[in-house]
Amino acid sequence: MSPTKIAVIGGSGIYEIEGLSDPQWTTVDTPWGAPSDAILTGSLDGVAMAFLPRHGRGHVHSPTSVPYRANIDALKRLGCTDVISVSACGSFREEMAPGDFVIIDQFIDRTFAREKSFFGPGCVAHVSVAHPTCPRLSDACETAARTTGVKVHRGGTYLAMEGPQFSTLAESKMYRGAWGADVIGMTNMPEAKLAREAELCYASVAMITDYDSWHPEHGEVDVTEIIKTLQGNAANARALVAKLPTLLGALRPLCPHGCDRALEYAIMTAPEAREPALLAKLDAVAGRML
Repeated sequence: MSPTKIAVIGGSGIYEIEGLSDPQWTTVDTPWGAPSDAILTGSLDGVAMAFLPRHGRGHVHSPTSVPYRANIDALKRLGCTDVISVSACGSFREEMAPGDFVIIDQFIDRTFAREKSFFGPGCVAHVSVAHPTCPRLSDACETAARTTGVKVHRGGTYLAMEGPQFSTLAESKMYRGAWGADVIGMTNMPEAKLAREAELCYASVAMITDYDSWHPEHGEVDVTEIIKTLQGNAANARALVAKLPTLLGALRPLCPHGCDRALEYAIMTAPEAREPALLAKLDAVAGRML
């Protein structure tokens, strides 16, 4: 058993955790640059917590400019064990309505302008993301969400687009139909891939704000309507987060799904061929193996 430290990466409209004991904004330096913002640390119901506003306070980062590698490295460096992503998304399904939450279990990554790995020339690694979210952590998020009274859908495929523009109607129809995606957002990739490389359990809670552009009765995405829905979703998201410490507990066993051992057989580069400069940058995310 090891101590649990829950990290929450808050998306649009989610900028802090309420009720923390001994709250402190902590600046973390990483070899990958500065994270999106300082990280709010403290404890909730006896469990260590960390909160990182993905876009920075005041929403200063676009989906493309979010420093994903620095964010995950900083959380790992602080000793976080479990990462919950909370983000606003559009829906491709009539039954997944604005105001609902979806516990994501799959991704389609359509981003193209972001660094997607901590590894590269000098230290090559290939982790599996066949199942990119942690079922144990997703279970806790589902249970916590249901206690808030919000409608929750367990399981869904998240289409990660580059943005910052929303989809064209043709794209929306393709993602919904031929590709079988359930929701669309701009920020969970490469975040989920990097969490797996850093051996962190990761769960994604999608807060539905709109129907993208495919829905014949809703038309194009309206940012004012999104913000209005976000305000209601944010209260439910904060209530969800407040339930997690009790559900996850102060001590955790090894992840039964192996998230915390993802690098066990992933590093391919022979020890004598590894680049020292890159190894130095990997001290937090891959220190267990290196």
